[in-house]
Amino acid sequence: MDPVIRQIRQDLKEMADPEIQKSSKRFFKEDICCYGIRTADVVSLAKKYWKEIKNKNKQEIFSLCEELYKSGYMEESFVVSQWAHSLSGRYEPEDLAVFKRWIDTYITNWASCDGLCNHTMGDFIEQYPRIHGRTGTVDAVEEPLDAAGGSSLPDRPGKTREISRRIACNCRPPADRHRRYGAERLRLALKEASRKHTGEVFDFVVRNKKVMPRTALRYAIELMPKELKAEAMKKE
Repeated sequence: MDPVIRQIRQDLKEMADPEIQKSSKRFFKEDICCYGIRTADVVSLAKKYWKEIKNKNKQEIFSLCEELYKSGYMEESFVVSQWAHSLSGRYEPEDLAVFKRWIDTYITNWASCDGLCNHTMGDFIEQYPRIHGRTGTVDAVEEPLDAAGGSSLPDRPGKTREISRRIACNCRPPADRHRRYGAERLRLALKEASRKHTGEVFDFVVRNKKVMPRTALRYAIELMPKELKAEAMKKE
């Protein structure tokens, strides 16, 4: 094991909080493996060790990232997200294959998705929207979508339909992401907000259901109690 990886894991174990670990799991449908550490503290740790590795060859850094991903720990995936984004000035077209493999293999929950796709993939695609290679021209936007399950977004082993949709939304440059996937992101946001703010989301849906697409309405109330779902779906 690389000494930097060994030290990072030792630090993470020392920072782990059983209470945070327990509460973190409530925010995920999927089973997650986590130490129980605040995201801000993991980011600070990633920045600290970035100073030690930033002058390494990029392929060496990718190998370190892969080693972190393989552990399955969510916080280690956050370190990868931070390091991959810190490489943004050094991206090359062939790096798309690396990022595609990571998405296909390691992105299985919304937190690891957002960490990699919002920043690294957004920056990469903004820099290389179309890649010209020996086999022809590749649309860099579509490649990660294929890794997520393609335009039809079917379920894949280890990746739910919701995570596939989230990858599809977030693997875009920021401006394009909001323009082309605003409705999808709104549905995801309402659904996630309803976990802790059921009343507020319910009131919003009731006020706006005359103008909301029926699919968006159903998605927003999916996690609500049956009686609230029935009330929200009533036709006026």
